[in-house]
Amino acid sequence: MRMSEKLIDLTQTLGKTTSIYPDTVGPKFEWINTVEKDGFAELKIEMVLHSGTHIDAPCHILQNTKSIDQFPIQKFIGPAIVIPCGNEQDISLPFLKSFETKIAQVEFILFFTGGQFKWNSPAYLEDCPILTREAAEWLCTFPLKGIGLDAFSVDKVVSAQKVSPENLPNHHLLLGKEFILIENLTNLDQLPAEPFLFQCLPLRIEDADGSPVRAIATLRS
Repeated sequence: MRMSEKLIDLTQTLGKTTSIYPDTVGPKFEWINTVEKDGFAELKIEMVLHSGTHIDAPCHILQNTKSIDQFPIQKFIGPAIVIPCGNEQDISLPFLKSFETKIAQVEFILFFTGGQFKWNSPAYLEDCPILTREAAEWLCTFPLKGIGLDAFSVDKVVSAQKVSPENLPNHHLLLGKEFILIENLTNLDQLPAEPFLFQCLPLRIEDADGSPVRAIATLRS
């Protein structure tokens, strides 16, 4: 890292109280070895790949589409902008068009909804601004790599037991265009208005429908 660069960690910490999507399972932690007893420490983690700050791959929702390991590493790195939308009821097309010049210059869009401030509380399950259908379709006309946000989902939060194409329209549309979706980001309020370098590197797991990531922004000062 150059002396003129600053890193912002956009990743939520995984722990015992980590917010989980309704009707899914949270991470479990178990020390199977300790320095005191065994001479070395080893922590066992049992969790789904969509825990904490993570990526959705197309095959998470759509059959016969790409898994995380089928994308080149370049897919997870690129210029980005943050769009504050916490005061919006929906992320509409007219609202997005006010950022059109900036959107055309980047490969990732991060939506700052304010959800990050509700993490690890019941309020995190509340609805946040999401893309309207026409706004999502308009974004698909840009050569974007992905879309991220500080919330559970680019769609309204529903029980995992009631998931259907009808209640996950943005997932189906965006993942169908091979956009990756980065969910449960944080510290988006610390990002500048101008573009920055975004990275969200996943674990390289065979056939993975998603992966936890360490998401970071690199700012030039």
